[in-house]
Amino acid sequence: MSVGTYERLIGLLDEHGARYRTIDHAPEGRTEPVSELRGHPVCQAAKCVVVLIKVDKKTRKYALAVVPGDTRVDLAALKAFYHGRYAGFADNETAERLSGSVSGTILPLTFTDELELVADPALFEHEEIFFNAARLDRSLALATEDYRRIAAPAVHAIAGEPGQAAS
Repeated sequence: MSVGTYERLIGLLDEHGARYRTIDHAPEGRTEPVSELRGHPVCQAAKCVVVLIKVDKKTRKYALAVVPGDTRVDLAALKAFYHGRYAGFADNETAERLSGSVSGTILPLTFTDELELVADPALFEHEEIFFNAARLDRSLALATEDYRRIAAPAVHAIAGEPGQAAS
């Protein structure tokens, strides 16, 4: 599953002329340790979390929340953004199915309409973002403006306070 997602990512970035570089490292999927392995501040990591939003009794949506690595996903902000009744972390099986990669390697973009992309504006404060590239042993450093142009996320304040990082 992950190899196909990685190849799809690289194909998409190349097709759109994105500026990126690969970084090989020891296998790691947690934000703080992998940021150290990649050699950048944790705030430049794109932490990616799949969230279930219950809009009403019958309607469920899944959102891919992307926040700076030194923050947590603010579930209340996501719930409000979607006018939902409930927001919570999706179970691992659902998150991996929708993202096409294992937990700890979820990309900050989506290849399915079942997963809506929402990014916190603080993610765009740096020239580059860093993320595991659907693999535990390889990451990408991607020009932030290219990420925003290609992924076209909805932008909304969905990050909790720095220092309250949770995966």
